[in-house]
Amino acid sequence: MNKIHYLLIALFSLALVFAVSAGEKKENQIDPTTLTMEELYQVKPFRGKSARAIKFSENDRYLTFLWNKYEQQGYDLYLYDLDKKSLKQVTSIERMKQFDPPEDYKKFIKKEEQNEKEEKRLQEMYFAQRNYLLGKEVDLGKFEKEELEKLRKELKEKEEKKKKEEEEKKKEKEALEEKVTEEKSTDKKVEQEKVEEEKGTEEKGTEEKGTEEKEKKDKKEKKELEEWELRDKLKEKKEKEKIERDDLYPGVSDYEWSKKAAELIFQYRGDLYRYFPASDKIQRLTMTDDPERLISYTSKGDGYYYSKDTNVFRVKFNSSYIHQLNHKISDFEKEEKDKKYKISQTSISPNDRWMLLMASKQEGKPASRKVKIMDYQKRFAEPIEVPREVTDDKRNEPTYRLFLRDIRETDYGEEPEHIFEIPGGDVWYEFSNFTWTEDGSKYAFMTWEREKGDLKIWLGEAAPGKKPGLLFEKKEKIGFKQFYYNNLKFTPDGKHLGAVFNNEDGFRQPVLFDLETKKKREIIKGKFESYPIIDFSKDGKTMYVRSAKQDPSVQSVYKVALDTGEMTRIGKPDVMHRAAGISHNGRWLATTFGTWVHWPELYVMDTSGKSEKKLTDSHRQDWDRYNFIKPELFKYKNRHGDTISGMIFKPENWKPEDKRPGIVYLYGGPLGTRHTVEIDNSSTLEYFFQMVMAAKHGYVTINIDPRGQSGYGEKFNEANFENPGQSQVEDLEDLVKHIDAGFGVDVKRLGLHGWSFGGYQTLKTMFSSPDTFSCAIAAASVTEWENYNSWYTGSTIGKSVRGKPTMRKYSLIPLAKNLKNPLLLVHGMMDPNVLYQDTLNVYSALLKAGKETLVDLFLDPEGKHGLRGIVMNKGTFKKFESWFTEKLGKYKE
Repeated sequence: MNKIHYLLIALFSLALVFAVSAGEKKENQIDPTTLTMEELYQVKPFRGKSARAIKFSENDRYLTFLWNKYEQQGYDLYLYDLDKKSLKQVTSIERMKQFDPPEDYKKFIKKEEQNEKEEKRLQEMYFAQRNYLLGKEVDLGKFEKEELEKLRKELKEKEEKKKKEEEEKKKEKEALEEKVTEEKSTDKKVEQEKVEEEKGTEEKGTEEKGTEEKEKKDKKEKKELEEWELRDKLKEKKEKEKIERDDLYPGVSDYEWSKKAAELIFQYRGDLYRYFPASDKIQRLTMTDDPERLISYTSKGDGYYYSKDTNVFRVKFNSSYIHQLNHKISDFEKEEKDKKYKISQTSISPNDRWMLLMASKQEGKPASRKVKIMDYQKRFAEPIEVPREVTDDKRNEPTYRLFLRDIRETDYGEEPEHIFEIPGGDVWYEFSNFTWTEDGSKYAFMTWEREKGDLKIWLGEAAPGKKPGLLFEKKEKIGFKQFYYNNLKFTPDGKHLGAVFNNEDGFRQPVLFDLETKKKREIIKGKFESYPIIDFSKDGKTMYVRSAKQDPSVQSVYKVALDTGEMTRIGKPDVMHRAAGISHNGRWLATTFGTWVHWPELYVMDTSGKSEKKLTDSHRQDWDRYNFIKPELFKYKNRHGDTISGMIFKPENWKPEDKRPGIVYLYGGPLGTRHTVEIDNSSTLEYFFQMVMAAKHGYVTINIDPRGQSGYGEKFNEANFENPGQSQVEDLEDLVKHIDAGFGVDVKRLGLHGWSFGGYQTLKTMFSSPDTFSCAIAAASVTEWENYNSWYTGSTIGKSVRGKPTMRKYSLIPLAKNLKNPLLLVHGMMDPNVLYQDTLNVYSALLKAGKETLVDLFLDPEGKHGLRGIVMNKGTFKKFESWFTEKLGKYKE
């Protein structure tokens, strides 16, 4: 990288800092030096929902999206009228109650009230606990006392109600017996009286004895429960009343616009509904116990397709006829008619003529094992089994077959021959989705045979018995891949197919295949990533993509001329764009974007840049009172000449010559498309904790994206393969050298922390470069890769070897003896992702190596991968804060 490039980066960073810092300290901003983690990490988070499923109607009159205001449950459907410039909430808990059973609506309301009360009480408890530790007069026992007293009252009321019901039943019985007696004849009455008189003396003693026993029993039942008994009953009550996922209003899960009319179908609680914007009318389409999933409208807009389990159906409006399209496929070759292929994927052509059906048949059991995690909440600990496939497991993939059916006919017809097959067994295949040309004449899909590195694109012609042909193939590195499930898209004329691959420099960029010549042409070139392809314009001359052309920390939406590759940014620079949709006429862009100051909201804008309108207001209004410091971007070169991106929080009165304590955070492993250094990052871990440590304690806090992180090209993405963690160790060592001068940091008082893969990386650094950091916190850390899920390990850490746990050579256990400085291990004991035993085993190794005084352990007995069992965010970061300040000390000016 030349000096001019560095100068441009510096200018960009300064411009960004200026942009996000406009209007700096608010008058109502609180004093960060007195801030506690209970205030920063409140039960209700600062950040709300972001809009998703952004779509335009076919006539581009309406924009729809799923979203809800802060504190509202679920995702509702919203509609923006581009002509009238008005926003409407289409669905809501109140509107949808007309379609829900009354008991469900009542449950939603009741559970939402319960949720609000529990959150309010929990926050009150957090503040009380904090105040107690600050030396204030606080009765910490009042919360339990109130709950126990409330329960005691409920039990008493329940007992009184039960007693009253029994008395009423007794009276009813006596009245009935009296009535029966009165209706008997005089002779029988006399005779009965005589019999009763004879029995009287005999039963009197029994009755008196029974009354005596009943009084003793009643007296025993009335005895007050002891406090420990009440606690047990309270625990049972809480478990019974615990809010489950289905207890709260979910809102809309999916929807699709018709291609022929201004109407849509949406999916709510497993049923389908039709909505007409012009009349604001909702029409129910299904009402069943089984969940239906919407697929699409028919091409003529006169009906729709939906699935139930793996079955796909077609329904026409104003007709009672239901047509199942993907009938079960038997294996007639082996004459085993009871052996069925399991349907795994169904795709229907836009012209309603063809259906692609992917089916699989499993021979024997699929590769998987059960591992145990322990639940310590019962009287005696109980094991819970979770599925796990590791790299030394012999795989047993099913055989996959692809069928093409003409679905215009309504009869069954003959069983079709398959047109494509991948044999099962000890292989590892992944498939993309199917994509069609608009006229339904062609389809395409991608396969990735992971362990051979074979990446192939298949192109098929929709015709009876016609098999798909190979359009393109290439050898890819076996290392980590974010497989591009939605990576293929035809141009509107069906003559070209767009896809995304690594270019010669190893960055994901779109290419275009000429389907006649099968030649591939790169559209965008450069050492930055442009992914995904959002859409093509109707005339096929323009492609819309999201791209990091400006900087890896920023993604913008661009329109790209397909003939020249010229890129034109749509909308503001220096903001991070996330979800996006383009109107069919290319005039409007709807996108969520934000920065460190202005968190992401949904905007609709004219693609020519003439207008822009904000549609959502998603977050807590007071969050900016806590946003004390806006970070700055920086970059440095590692020993290999790679550019590493970072962000730094500089405390108030910071000077380059200061010698302040510092903390570095990293993740360090590939996962998806996101990374840490992004200008809208508002993570509780990566942003708020780093920010408050700078603002409250005067620390210099830094986040970096070392090699191994996604979003920086293939070299970074593959950095861990067969040498996990070494690249990050080097980049961290080089970072410390870089910040030793001019960053205001005392590198002798520098801490490190990371979570999950970042926890592994933290341990790797502390064990293999033990003098680099003064202390570290490693949370939910993988320490033994042979026990982690093969879907990640086999493509990130090293090649799979069946029957032999070769990943053990990357274990951190043998390195633990090298630890020199304090280390805090953090884990959720019920983590189903990274097993708690990983932390326990490295802890054991440290104890065996005589590191008792260097290692601390912080556990959440009910916690999972992000904790949040007993230990919520305030507890996690309260521990982090106290531990770092104890080990690194305070800054004195």
